[in-house]
Amino acid sequence: MPNKKDEEISIDKMQKLNHKNISAWNMTRMVNIICHGALSSTLDEQILDSDITDDSLLHIRSECQAEEAAKKIFQKVAKTGSRQIYLDDMIRFMDKEAALKAMHLMGITCEDEGISKSSLKIWLVNAFRERRALALSLNDTKTAVDELHNMVNILVSVIIMIIWLIILGIPISHFLVLISSQLLLVVFIFGNTCKTVFEAIIFLFIMHPFDVGDRCEIDGIQLRVEEMNILTTVFLRNDNQKIIYPNSVLASKPIGNFYRSPHMVEAIDFSVHISTPMEKIASLKDKIKGYVEENSSHWHRGPMVVVTDVEDMNKMKMSLWVTHTMNHQEMGERWSKRNLLLEEMIKVFKELDIEYRVLPLDVNIRNMPPLVSTRLPSNWTTCAN
Repeated sequence: MPNKKDEEISIDKMQKLNHKNISAWNMTRMVNIICHGALSSTLDEQILDSDITDDSLLHIRSECQAEEAAKKIFQKVAKTGSRQIYLDDMIRFMDKEAALKAMHLMGITCEDEGISKSSLKIWLVNAFRERRALALSLNDTKTAVDELHNMVNILVSVIIMIIWLIILGIPISHFLVLISSQLLLVVFIFGNTCKTVFEAIIFLFIMHPFDVGDRCEIDGIQLRVEEMNILTTVFLRNDNQKIIYPNSVLASKPIGNFYRSPHMVEAIDFSVHISTPMEKIASLKDKIKGYVEENSSHWHRGPMVVVTDVEDMNKMKMSLWVTHTMNHQEMGERWSKRNLLLEEMIKVFKELDIEYRVLPLDVNIRNMPPLVSTRLPSNWTTCAN
């Protein structure tokens, strides 16, 4: 228990830490907490008269437990019969400043807005995923550093041994000539391997374009980082197929990182007939803008609906540009929000009677075969009666 208390860091103290004032001791404690600890349902711990006595039940170690914890937290924090958690409900368990910070982390920008059960569940599951990815990233980095440390130890040991032999006055000229000749042979055989290892180390520790759990785009394919080693990186494709890339190859490729990207833009293209009145188009823009502003937890304000092109003198190509309140790290959540927006757009199209019609085509039939014909295609074979 004393060791456990020594490793704990209070929330107030952790919020004051930054990259300028944190000490090596506190950094080591935080790394140990992330790697070996578990996500804790803090609101559950602060509930008065709680009947939970087993401390392990307050720890979240899987996504299922995260969803269950979100459900329990919502039931205990929200008022009876309420479908959302409001600021007044949060103030019962913490001060107003901390409650506002907590609601801001969950995407609530206005004090009058509430947190639904689904939003709380998504937020807690995402928090668990990010913590697990950080722990895996730290473990992989520690493993890579240990392997690099062993390589450096061997090299330094050889250098120290040679220096000591020189200091003791032991004649080692013939020994050095032998070692040099063998070293040239080793460089000739393993020179390319050494070059690959050096490039991989530069890529992993200096460039470091991603961490474990990040969604990346390489060669037009979206991949999620599963494991990082000195020489290779293991990715998971959308169908959970593992793909292994050498780090020396990745160092020469452009890599897109969704997790490190800011809030990303969604573009939806559609077409309307050129005869559509401008009043309907203006009404379309107003309705879409109203929907986006009503769902400020999903989209930023100020969407743009612009005409991008006119084709064949009958088709007016338009595009809707709207910014998510997140990046595309969680692709399922992105498509879910896009789906709701598309459903609303289809509803607006039907309400305003906006449609796209193709140009009429003149069809001239000069010679039409009889309705009953004995002709067969050339690749058919007839059966003799």
